[in-house]
Amino acid sequence: MPVDHQLAGLLALVADGTPMHQSDPLTARAAFRTLAVDFRKPEDVVPVASVADLEVAGGDGPRPARVYRPETEGPWPVVALFHGGGFVIGDLDTHDNLARRICRDAGAVVVSVDYRLAPEHPFPAAVEDALAATRDLLARTEELGGDGRLAVAGDSAGGNLAAVVTQEVPGLAAQLLIYPATDGGGDYPSRTENGEGYFLDLSTMLWFMEHYAPTDPEDPRFSPIRGSLSGLPPAVVVTAELDPLRDEGEAYAAALAEAGVAVEVHRYDGMIHGFVDMGSFSAAAEAATADAVGRFAAVLGSVSPG
Repeated sequence: MPVDHQLAGLLALVADGTPMHQSDPLTARAAFRTLAVDFRKPEDVVPVASVADLEVAGGDGPRPARVYRPETEGPWPVVALFHGGGFVIGDLDTHDNLARRICRDAGAVVVSVDYRLAPEHPFPAAVEDALAATRDLLARTEELGGDGRLAVAGDSAGGNLAAVVTQEVPGLAAQLLIYPATDGGGDYPSRTENGEGYFLDLSTMLWFMEHYAPTDPEDPRFSPIRGSLSGLPPAVVVTAELDPLRDEGEAYAAALAEAGVAVEVHRYDGMIHGFVDMGSFSAAAEAATADAVGRFAAVLGSVSPG
């Protein structure tokens, strides 16, 4: 189906700017913050009971993080959230509303992790931070108000990190992978079909990879579809119809299922990459985000504490 008409208006606005792949990383980060933070209206901020800064372990020393607690009575499951942005852009602020949405609608304590970014810190810095933070949080769930369960979530590059973490850290309860990058060395039709005009384009994907990617694109810490998938926690995999990453996300879901993992995969028609951060621009994106988080909440609710 065609792109959602309200997202089409956003795409027209973005098209007037300098393409990200023609920018330097600092300029690209500022432009992304403008779109994700500065354009956010106060009435669009999802309410939660509290938000506080803290530190978590990282691969090369402590990393900043932000903890969100729901308004319901605990204890709750805890969710480690890794933001998207191609491993180059994005931060705690750009993904504040996604953290709030998961906190409120999944009834979970969410800890959003500020991992190191490329090109200052190329692969595997982000992976090392994600792994260290997850192991740290797994030991601190009670301190955070948790009920013993730790799940992971992420969008795009963050979905990649969440997928990798589940393969390396045993004992996780569930995973939410939102349009994840799962196969850096693969070749998928959606990369061509949706490679231009839908927010994330092939040129920008290559720009991200030039800054971050390992020498071997099949390294499972970069391409989790190449890793060991058996015994992983139940997964919700979210894809967007008009996203160049659509097919590899769905291929990863199929590989999980083949490995015996309980997985629910859902494609949102008319949506583009990044739609979970676009609810203030599009009613359809807002509805799709609510549905995706609701599916994750259902999976969390079906996993017994401890």
